[in-house]
Amino acid sequence: MVDMRNDRAIAGPAILFLCLGNICRSPLAEGAARAAFARAGIDATLDSAGTGDWHIGHAPDARAQAEARRRGVDISALRGRQLRRADFYDFDLILAADASNLRDARAIRPTDATAELKLMLDLLPERGGQGVTDPYYGEDDGFAETWDDVDAVAAALVAEFSPSSG
Repeated sequence: MVDMRNDRAIAGPAILFLCLGNICRSPLAEGAARAAFARAGIDATLDSAGTGDWHIGHAPDARAQAEARRRGVDISALRGRQLRRADFYDFDLILAADASNLRDARAIRPTDATAELKLMLDLLPERGGQGVTDPYYGEDDGFAETWDDVDAVAAALVAEFSPSSG
């Protein structure tokens, strides 16, 4: 089980995962990435945020936590936060879950921002331009589908930032 409580600022890529409320897709993406980077032995700063403010300070949705736990990852210590202007300087890469999140992020992105901003699934050639399905209003199996998507994104990130890749 990978534990999310041992967070620290470190050298390496800094990646922020972004969705609407920061309780489903982006914490699942953060958890999948933390697990994948840890398995690969790659240091990275990983975080997640939402474009909305409804869930600031809240733990991830119980169904998201259950799916992550089923995959061997504990995301229960994560807490929702809202995207802020400083994120565009603090992170190298901001990955949005869908086109709406990307549009909202672009709307507040400072003109001199240093972070690259794109869709999560743009990292998967066969899925470029698509959004990660939002499981919030659906059935529990939607969280498994979301995990599969974000886990594939995490694997692509590990391949991109692996010392042997570059």
